[in-house]
Amino acid sequence: MHELKDPEEKNGAQGGIQVIARAASVLRTLENHPGGLSLGQIAKSVGLARSTVQRIVAALAAEDFVIAAGPGDVRIGPGLVRIAASVASNTADLIRPHLRALGDEVGETVDLAVLSGGSTVFVDQVPGRHRLVAVSAVGERFPLHCTANGKAILACFSAEDADELIDKSLAEHPDFPIRNRARLQAELEEIRKTHLAYDLEEHGDGISAIGIALLDVFGRPIAVSIPTPSQRFDEQRAQLATQLKAFRKRIRTVVSR
Repeated sequence: MHELKDPEEKNGAQGGIQVIARAASVLRTLENHPGGLSLGQIAKSVGLARSTVQRIVAALAAEDFVIAAGPGDVRIGPGLVRIAASVASNTADLIRPHLRALGDEVGETVDLAVLSGGSTVFVDQVPGRHRLVAVSAVGERFPLHCTANGKAILACFSAEDADELIDKSLAEHPDFPIRNRARLQAELEEIRKTHLAYDLEEHGDGISAIGIALLDVFGRPIAVSIPTPSQRFDEQRAQLATQLKAFRKRIRTVVSR
């Protein structure tokens, strides 16, 4: 059965979709530049006229999705951060019982991290039971290219996309230069096969870690890692690998698509 439609209604719907797509492009650009960008820089990045970007930014600022402190300082706003935190919190809530069970099983600190720009961000943690444990604050940002959770997340992407994320990681964490890019790329290929990523004192002296990652129902990478003092890690490495792979298999049915 045919249906009559108003051409203006159709054009209006298409226009609305275009506006949303353009606003999303602006937000994605700002996501990769937490320090903020000018309207001109945003316009160049998304391929739109500066006047168009100015209107989009004004609309996003009205909803608290961006902060426009001045013509040269536009950044992600608290409204969008609250939404992102809510979604991340839902995933963390689903995983938390399993994270605690893993912590009880291994007796070491267990961290849950998500991707943010060129970094991983800790969103949950189960502290270890030993007197000497590796602990970092929830909310702390870490490089992708030299941490176990970061490498595990990188391995969720194609080689080309992972290279772009490595560049972002280096830009956001200049104190951690890459040691050997070709070796890292080969390591990521191995992680894609085994699902296990390692940090053998690359990010901090005396601390080693093992990590895994998978995609949640929204297609976003989430990572779980176990950092320990290196001496203890060497003794437990094989056992931790077995336990972490079994954990990954269990939570796939909980959060993965």
